[in-house]
Amino acid sequence: MPGQRILWFFFRSIVIGAIVASLILLLVPELRHGSGIDFKRLFQSEPVSNRLSYHDAISRSAPSVVNIYSVSIEASNQLFSNSSRERTNLGSGVIMTQDGYILTCHHVINNASSIYVAMQDSRLFEAQIVGYDLFTDLAVLKVNADNLHAIPQLREPDTRVGDLVMAIGNPYNLGQTITQGIVSRTGRNGLANYVDFIQTDAVLNQGNSGGALVDSEGYLVGITNANFKTYDAQRRIRDVNGVNFAVPYTLANRVMNDIITNGKVTRGQLGFSGNEFQGQDGIIIANIVSGSPADLAGLEVNDVLLAIDNNMITGASNALDMIAETPPGTVLLLQVRRQDKILSIQATVGELKVNDQGR
Repeated sequence: MPGQRILWFFFRSIVIGAIVASLILLLVPELRHGSGIDFKRLFQSEPVSNRLSYHDAISRSAPSVVNIYSVSIEASNQLFSNSSRERTNLGSGVIMTQDGYILTCHHVINNASSIYVAMQDSRLFEAQIVGYDLFTDLAVLKVNADNLHAIPQLREPDTRVGDLVMAIGNPYNLGQTITQGIVSRTGRNGLANYVDFIQTDAVLNQGNSGGALVDSEGYLVGITNANFKTYDAQRRIRDVNGVNFAVPYTLANRVMNDIITNGKVTRGQLGFSGNEFQGQDGIIIANIVSGSPADLAGLEVNDVLLAIDNNMITGASNALDMIAETPPGTVLLLQVRRQDKILSIQATVGELKVNDQGR
């Protein structure tokens, strides 16, 4: 009957509608409370996880770290042979200025007959040595190239123990590699403290020397130099994992600028060594190099150096920095306590040489 078919149609529609409504209430809980449907949520993608990443920092700094290949000619060690062979040393470098000055380690380019710098954009340039500093093991190179990416730099990086750092370099010629660690000791930036480097556990391997140590924002904090080595029971040299070093940025930048301006780094010295007093200002003179400026000025062992040019001495490192940063030929006024007397002694600063032991 037509009437029965119509009733059956309406009944079936009501049942299907009830089932669909139940499913909607089950899947959209907001409808149970009369809050309506949030249509925006239906078209949103899955939220991105709040993951920790240093991608932005590396993107700013990594293009400034280059691969360095230094080629040297070595004589053959074979008996009755006068032949020579070509040797290529591997290292890293950091583009410091847009006009092509690059910092690296001196041992990377030592005795090189030619030096090649490979940029991260695949360009290759031959580099010239501007100068080097044996005390810090730093060297400055120059390339003639355009569109160079100088590494981000802060005038005074506030590097602290516990800071996260990343070492960027080219170990084993694998291509640019990044390792992560923390600062376990900060280096000082005075010219006299050329061996007081930043210590970190960021992994350094062969080829990393001369690369960049950057902070979590991509700013340069040091030039990677070496890992700590010691002797084993058989007196063989071995690396110590987790103890690696970098020249602090402020010191490296001063060395670079001196080399660019003067062709070398000049450090002052008086030719003495001293020890600090526990809890007291000043240093006690422990040794004086014969014929040194300190010896010629009349300084004596056991004298207590209290001030230099009226600047009070707070420690041995403070005194050595003041002297090292004074140009040779400058006359300094030393305030000294000798037994119970306070003396004023004039001393002419000499130039620190590689083989000098005193300061």
